[in-house]
Amino acid sequence: MAGTIVWFRNDLRVDDQPALGFAVAAREPVVPVFCWHPQAAGRWAPGGASRWWLHRSLTSLQDSLEKVGSRLVVRAADPSTELVAIAKATGAGAVACNRRFEPWAVEEEARVEKACREAGLSFHRFLCNLMFDPFVIRTGTGVPYKVFTPFWKNCMAQEPPAQAKPAPKAIPGPAAWPTSVPVASLGLQPSIAWDAGLSEAWTPGEAGAARKAKVFLDGPMSDYAVGRDLPGSPGTSMLSPHLAWGEVSPRRVWHAVESRLQAGDKSLRTNADKFRAELGWREFGWHVLANFPTTAENPLRPEFRDFPWQENAKALKAWQRGRTGYPLIDAGMRQLWHTGWMHNRVRMSVSSFLVKHLRQHWLHGADWFWDTLVDADLASNTLGWQWSAGCGADAAPYFRIFNPMLQGEKFDAEGAYVKRWVPELTKVPADLVHRPWEAPLATAGSGYPAPIVDHAQAREAALAALKACNAKTGAAE
Repeated sequence: MAGTIVWFRNDLRVDDQPALGFAVAAREPVVPVFCWHPQAAGRWAPGGASRWWLHRSLTSLQDSLEKVGSRLVVRAADPSTELVAIAKATGAGAVACNRRFEPWAVEEEARVEKACREAGLSFHRFLCNLMFDPFVIRTGTGVPYKVFTPFWKNCMAQEPPAQAKPAPKAIPGPAAWPTSVPVASLGLQPSIAWDAGLSEAWTPGEAGAARKAKVFLDGPMSDYAVGRDLPGSPGTSMLSPHLAWGEVSPRRVWHAVESRLQAGDKSLRTNADKFRAELGWREFGWHVLANFPTTAENPLRPEFRDFPWQENAKALKAWQRGRTGYPLIDAGMRQLWHTGWMHNRVRMSVSSFLVKHLRQHWLHGADWFWDTLVDADLASNTLGWQWSAGCGADAAPYFRIFNPMLQGEKFDAEGAYVKRWVPELTKVPADLVHRPWEAPLATAGSGYPAPIVDHAQAREAALAALKACNAKTGAAE
């Protein structure tokens, strides 16, 4: 008896799932397997919010597989041993998976391939959660890109992403199913009841992803170029966690947008192009991480290795808890804690505040986001934090320091976002809500803290630190 084991990882769907499609096309038994082995990821094992999501996503995947006559075999051990053992138990002769590009995942995949070869199993891998292979897109001189615009221009010059392939209508199973552990036994659920906000905001799984995509395409996409920057309005797709866990294919999303354009609504073109460019930023993040794998923990620009970061546990905690005294910053951090997500415009502001106003190492921010974001993926997390710190690919210059008051006044002019997440400021007039310390005492916000740093002084200190670093390394400002 032959067959194929499909090794699921962060590709938790049956629609447009290349490894699964390959296995089903062979018309032989298929054994879907998920191995929970966070030890392989080390520092970048899934954080609390990601584990919450994974529990529900795996349960959803089990349901999807059962609807087409299959099931998910779950193991809590090293996949390099478990997959070979399952092959022996079922008679499978092949293992198929979809590629991941985190440094630890590349190493794990190599170990699994080696174990499969030694056991006489063929090993097959596919590009699944990206539209463009990060090892194929290259500059004119044959090196990886470090700047987004030429990278995306090159991608757009390639053949368009292939059409997404539908989910199989039926998946043949083995004569006897191997043993499996319950998803609940993996210990992914939080041990304390902190996740009510996550449950209110999200429905993990393939069906939840499809609903989010439809809501976005039917509404916010029509004004995406403007609406995406307004945190108080529902102007974004909210697809990031579904993409991070592979519950929806990026090319499925790409062609869903294209279908709307082909239907004749040409007014959507500018908004659609802007949205697809944001998908491009996701591709760019993976391009950078795959080609520069040390950037997960080290700056791409080596001169920043000697940057004079500060250590201030009290300031870091105030930032984490949304108690900095700067309303836009605090609203973002509280939204993150409550929902596991933060609006991207606000992410830029809170990250700039941490690395520049507080001069905390960008890895402190990356670690916090990693533990609290439901859409945490290593590429986007690394790219975003190094961008804010000025030490990564296509980075904002370190001397570009976001002014949290001006950012709030520009993108949350009426204070709707701030008042949603910082209720202490509900009575503060809109023209002062981003500067509550200037409001009359009667409306200034009971219990709301004073700013933990002075904006102007913090800005000057950050610029002085940059100058000192440049003088030491000889880098140009």
